[in-house]
Amino acid sequence: MKEISITKKLITVGAMLSIVTSSLLADIEKKNLKIGFIALTDCAPIVIAKEKGFFKKHGLNVRVVKEGGGWAGIQQKVISGEYDASHALAGMPIASTLGINGNTPMYAILSLDFNGNAITMSNSIIKMMEKHGLDKKERPVSATSLKAVIDEKRAKEGAKYKPLEFGMVYPVSTHNYELRYWLSASGIDPDSDTTLKVFPPPQMVSNMKAGNIEGYCVGEPWNERAVMAKLGSALITNYDIWNNNPEKVLQVTQEFAKKYPGTTQAMIEAIIEAQLWLDANWENRKEAAKILSKKKYVYAPVKVLEKSMTGTFQYLKDFKGEPNPMFNVFSSNYAAYPYYSHGMWFITQMYRWGQLDKAIDMKKTVENVYRPDLFAKAAKNVGYKIPASPWKKDGVDKYNKFIDGKIFDPNKAVEYIYNFKVQHSKVSQKELAAANKWSVTTIQPGYQCEAGKPGCASK
Repeated sequence: MKEISITKKLITVGAMLSIVTSSLLADIEKKNLKIGFIALTDCAPIVIAKEKGFFKKHGLNVRVVKEGGGWAGIQQKVISGEYDASHALAGMPIASTLGINGNTPMYAILSLDFNGNAITMSNSIIKMMEKHGLDKKERPVSATSLKAVIDEKRAKEGAKYKPLEFGMVYPVSTHNYELRYWLSASGIDPDSDTTLKVFPPPQMVSNMKAGNIEGYCVGEPWNERAVMAKLGSALITNYDIWNNNPEKVLQVTQEFAKKYPGTTQAMIEAIIEAQLWLDANWENRKEAAKILSKKKYVYAPVKVLEKSMTGTFQYLKDFKGEPNPMFNVFSSNYAAYPYYSHGMWFITQMYRWGQLDKAIDMKKTVENVYRPDLFAKAAKNVGYKIPASPWKKDGVDKYNKFIDGKIFDPNKAVEYIYNFKVQHSKVSQKELAAANKWSVTTIQPGYQCEAGKPGCASK
């Protein structure tokens, strides 16, 4: 009788769960979706949500599409509606909303990952840097020796000086800002000492091989491809430049999110589950590398993808990989959470490098683009813990330091811009300060690494 009673209870509970699930799925306004991505390892949460059935679990029929036109192509297709959502650089939805790349209001509804990039230099420029004291095995490596190369070149060429040329993936990309940050920290002016060219990530290696650029900043696997082909070495990762920096987000137009709130919620939930799966253990990461190696996804050898995805990173062409468990972080340390403060940091860089030419309220802007409120609802449904506040300082804790020791406090965002020795702001500090008379309460989140060993410094 007890067994029958237990069975009846289980049937009742199952029926109730089925009703709840059916009710939730009924709220999904648009089930057939197209999500665009670029061939990079950090598209993994989107791909895994598709391949492991997380989209399907949340009532979505998703087609994930590899974009061949670079980030410009991604942005155009999200704006036009060809893509319902996309893999996006963390600064892209802000820039689009402000009219820098496109003129369409966007939302960043979750963060896809932390870190994941590196700066790779060709063998020829490395030889020149070594003459000026470069130690390739140093961690982190500064650009001091490159500054010496540039100074020597300027002295030799005089008025006919031809700047060294480097690649990055998009004007409002993390890669552009990270490359500039690294160069300028050693006194190099990226706008007069160098020329920065835009290339889609998969084209970086071929352009360096052809001699079109001396090096580049890009995401994986396009650093390791060059290292393993012995075309150059990765001198520094973006984790070394800014520990646990925001890298990619999932973006949708504001119109889409307002028209399809249930669909938007389901997308967030599915991708969070994929992120948790990715950081659960190294076996999952190895499986992810095999999946990403397929032609329809990243289309790179598994052994190349595993270099960064399984806790190591090979910096140098003639040496083995070095332990780097935090090179890719998908869910640990709140990597999925879209912090307002992270979004604001990108706005400061847009000002620092002259991409914005008018004073705006930075707080109002970032709160109109980054949506931790939408994320919080989805996170609760799938059991993902969120930090106490969407506002925090960076540069003050063990796992979020900058290479130059600077601190980013959102309450001092205006001062932060003008405290850099190398900056090209088109707006005066006084004018920008007048537009930003607000304050926020910042709370440091602490180090949270609960999913598993991947993405964890201490496991």
